[in-house]
Amino acid sequence: MDGRIPRVLVTVASRHGATEEMARALADCLVESAAGRQHGLSAVAVPVERRPDPARFDAVVLGSGVYAGRWLEPARHYAAEHVAALRGRPVWLLSSGPIGDPPFPPDEPHDAGPIGASIRARGHRVFPGRLDKKLLSIGERALVTAMRAPVGDSRDWVALRAWAEEIAEQVVVGAAGRPPSPAAPLPS
Repeated sequence: MDGRIPRVLVTVASRHGATEEMARALADCLVESAAGRQHGLSAVAVPVERRPDPARFDAVVLGSGVYAGRWLEPARHYAAEHVAALRGRPVWLLSSGPIGDPPFPPDEPHDAGPIGASIRARGHRVFPGRLDKKLLSIGERALVTAMRAPVGDSRDWVALRAWAEEIAEQVVVGAAGRPPSPAAPLPS
């Protein structure tokens, strides 16, 4: 590498906080990964609603909680609004939603494929989510009850850490061949 620190943005839409917690954990895991420690990789998790500028980063992980088979509107809008900047750097998609064992629902969100294609994402991972009835609206609770959805925290922190290792390795290899991103402070 040329001595500069590769920077990764992890930005997600989260309705009840579980996906946001995953984003923070992923950013930490990227920094703590073998490649991250070796190359001083920096990563920050910023809610997609804060509209972070992806052009200020070497790579982006864009994600969303999944409800009724779809990403949340703020994440879909962010991808559309920043399509040019996202196409100019490595991007991975993260979906959080299935719960229980076996995962419910078993299928991937139907809009992640088109979003990934539009921004030329390198990959998409679906991770189990969390369902806490106390955090749901009355309508959401009724739907969960009618669907007999399993309640609880199904998030797989080990799989998230392993994915961070894969991403960090690809980011540091890719960053070695790219010019520096415009300097700017990391959002807090």
